[in-house]
Amino acid sequence: MFPKYIKLILSTASLGYSIFQFTENNIGNGIALIFLTLLLIFFYFKNEIILLAFLRMRKQDFDGTKKWLNKIKKPESALTQKQVGYYNYLNGIISSQTNLTEAEKYFKKAISLGLSMNHDLAMAKLSLAGILMQKRRKREATALLNEAKKIDKQRMLADQIRMMQQQMKRI
Repeated sequence: MFPKYIKLILSTASLGYSIFQFTENNIGNGIALIFLTLLLIFFYFKNEIILLAFLRMRKQDFDGTKKWLNKIKKPESALTQKQVGYYNYLNGIISSQTNLTEAEKYFKKAISLGLSMNHDLAMAKLSLAGILMQKRRKREATALLNEAKKIDKQRMLADQIRMMQQQMKRI
């Protein structure tokens, strides 16, 4: 994993060298270097370690996800703001299996930093509402649940929200 600034420098250098290759009539080299530039720019916005951690999470391999996330030493300096949000989001999901207080901290930080996709933000708020509900903080949980309902425009989480609202009535 390269730091984010090195990725930008490498992509700029690669683009410059591809332009040089085009002026030298080496069209194939220029096209290949443009693809390399696009790949470096893609990995600037989507961190490769976080992508691999998401793949592990998709397979329900929490230990593997934690191993990939531990490879990021200083997330605030190595990642963009949204990537740090996803880093905390993944840590919150992993921590929610064992330590609710730590998971609450991670989810709050992920929500404050922001997530790129609305359904991820809704899921983070829904998970945080579930944690707060287990801690008997009903008012905060209700507010987060309503926010998650507003954000979930495709109604992907409608069943989970409805189920959590029913559980809140029992408390």
